Amino acid sequence: MAHQSDLISVDIEKYLKQHEKKSLLRFITCGSVDDGKSTVIGRLLYESKMLFEDQLAAIENDSKKWGTQGGDIDFALLVDGLAAEREQGITIDVAYRFFSTDKRKFIVADTPGHEQYTRNMITGASTADVAVILIDARKGVLTQTRRHSYLVSLIGIRKVVLAINKMDLVDYSEKVFNQINEEYREFAKQIGMTDITSIPLSGLKGDNMLVASEKTPWYHGPTLMGFLETCEIDETRMQQQPFRMPVQWVNRPNLDFRGFCGVVTGGMVKPGDRIRAQPSGRESKVARIVTVNGDLPMAVAGQSVCITLEDEIDISRGDVISGADSPAEVADQFEATLVWMHDEPMMPGRSYLLKVGTQTVTASITEPKYKVNVNTMEHLAAKKLDLNEIGVVNLALDRPIAFDPYTDNRDTGGFILINRLTNNTVGAGMLHFALRRSHNIHMQHVDVDKAARASAKGQRPGVLWFTGLSGAGKSTIANLVEKKLHAMGRHTYLLDGDNIRHGLNKDLGFTEADRVENIRRVSEVARLMVDAGLIVLTAFISPFRSERAMARGLLGQGEFIEVHVDTPLNVAEDRDVKGLYKKARRGEIANFTGISSPYEAPESPELRIDTTLLNPDQAADAVISKIKELGLI
Repeated sequence: MAHQSDLISVDIEKYLKQHEKKSLLRFITCGSVDDGKSTVIGRLLYESKMLFEDQLAAIENDSKKWGTQGGDIDFALLVDGLAAEREQGITIDVAYRFFSTDKRKFIVADTPGHEQYTRNMITGASTADVAVILIDARKGVLTQTRRHSYLVSLIGIRKVVLAINKMDLVDYSEKVFNQINEEYREFAKQIGMTDITSIPLSGLKGDNMLVASEKTPWYHGPTLMGFLETCEIDETRMQQQPFRMPVQWVNRPNLDFRGFCGVVTGGMVKPGDRIRAQPSGRESKVARIVTVNGDLPMAVAGQSVCITLEDEIDISRGDVISGADSPAEVADQFEATLVWMHDEPMMPGRSYLLKVGTQTVTASITEPKYKVNVNTMEHLAAKKLDLNEIGVVNLALDRPIAFDPYTDNRDTGGFILINRLTNNTVGAGMLHFALRRSHNIHMQHVDVDKAARASAKGQRPGVLWFTGLSGAGKSTIANLVEKKLHAMGRHTYLLDGDNIRHGLNKDLGFTEADRVENIRRVSEVARLMVDAGLIVLTAFISPFRSERAMARGLLGQGEFIEVHVDTPLNVAEDRDVKGLYKKARRGEIANFTGISSPYEAPESPELRIDTTLLNPDQAADAVISKIKELGLI
């Protein structure tokens, strides 16, 4: 590798020490297709001499095979690593590259310009301090430029470089530069972007990349590298914020030491400072700040430390240690912006895992207040969010968490949503504020609890959840089971799908979103009835595993018994007592389970009933035997 400093060959240890103490800047490049993002990054890598000799040889060979610059080096190939990217000359995935100069270390993310790769762009931007937004000088401000600028502002990147690239193709025209600069800044005002540095560039020729170009004598601002080397990084700003440290690990190597480990995400802390553990609200003082190299007199944003306290208070992973004079907020309901990142759409009412900082909780989402057309900034009505769509929603969590608005602290205000069954990340979001009702509405303590009610009835409460295709026999079997339990003196209640839709859920249809809400409401009612000490039977198609998992999660261990009434589609269709399958086949009923909407069969139910082998009475007896075996009766 062409060396960057003479110290490498003279005193490698001194060079490494200097390198270790350099600040790190993370930045992204984004813009429309073919604006030259990859070429600009490739030029930075080349000019900063961060390439090995064999890499230079390889890029020369690749330029002949894949390049778009004739016989010259195509710098974009240093970044576009996928074969599809090289063939099409575009960026698809997020490409990360490291390089350094004498003043600073850098990690750059080259993000795709196509709209279908919005989730990739969000991923690259989530940790960036600076955004370099490229504009082709020939094309000016495009729709994709506006979209990426909106996403940059949404993610909270405060510093923007407007890199007007390919100036060599417009003869380095000051007039063209000024027109684009004025048009962009007018748009930027609408989305609250104010810290903008505009630079005329030619990534291919190297103009204003590292040194000022003689071809733009009318420009007196910084070069791109000059700006990147000197701009204030986010950690500097975050050190001025209130102290925050999400607890990642409780370190207890022996009886005499109890420390709380994590990364300081905001502010600074010293021994003797008063802190508050959240969400519990308990307070103490910092005793020591421990690291592998010894105790520190102070810790600041960006440092990984272990803090010990003067008092023994209960703090667990996921809690946040805050400065007592300016603690984080605590709530369980929020307004948030959500970016949907999965092929399967976001469904209101569906239960997800939400991870914010080091805390993971269960969350459900309301119907979006609106979704944003990122090309026009319009607010549009929406029932759900599809892949790459952005909307504003309300979130409800299963417990209070400590948080800051995302605009104040990304680490305690940013979150991801995770599918409970597949563990796939399906969304990313930014918390705005706690809903007023999260502070004004509290659980009321009652003296007569579930155990007391169940004891009075002489039984153990629980839910028998019958699921299966329409016509499988769920209602018939559930009705027989309830009759047998009633004869045994048990206190029961049967929630039947058709009956519920005549009252509680009469406002719901049969779209996927309405079915999710249908099961959410039924699950909450079943939980209340279990709290009343009853044995609850539910007979619903409940076609989605996510909603059945959500219903299970609302109840205690052993209180949810899933009964899969397993009937082949052709058998259920032959029965068709209500004539629904015939209507569905004729296209008269949309979203009919098994025909035009999927049924996700249980993977591990407590009981599976094959109705081709058992008649309804035998099936009911099998259910009774199973719940006796499980100790419900």
